[in-house]
Amino acid sequence: MSKTYKLQWTTNAKNDLLDIVAYIKKDSPSIANEIYQKIRKKAHSSNFFPLKGRVIPELQKEGITLYRELISSPWRIIYKVGNDIVYIMAILDSRQNVEEVLLQKLLKG
Repeated sequence: MSKTYKLQWTTNAKNDLLDIVAYIKKDSPSIANEIYQKIRKKAHSSNFFPLKGRVIPELQKEGITLYRELISSPWRIIYKVGNDIVYIMAILDSRQNVEEVLLQKLLKG
């Protein structure tokens, strides 16, 4: 039986998710709720299989392999794995300049 990790959302990731939902809710509350559920479900899959997500390519080319991601298109769920905890670090829209956003959120914050 595989190990189950505890899942912990950072304040930054929680705010990212709430911002996404609030933006979409302006046009469609029902779709906003669907997207909220979809992202949360995908993020929660990381506590069962934390290494299934890929290392973030934009960071890997800089030699940073600590962070992984799951895709819930068009969003990228950024996380890192601790001893017994998967930390959800950020939720990014892949249509943004991902490198810039990652550097701001993960390396400076």
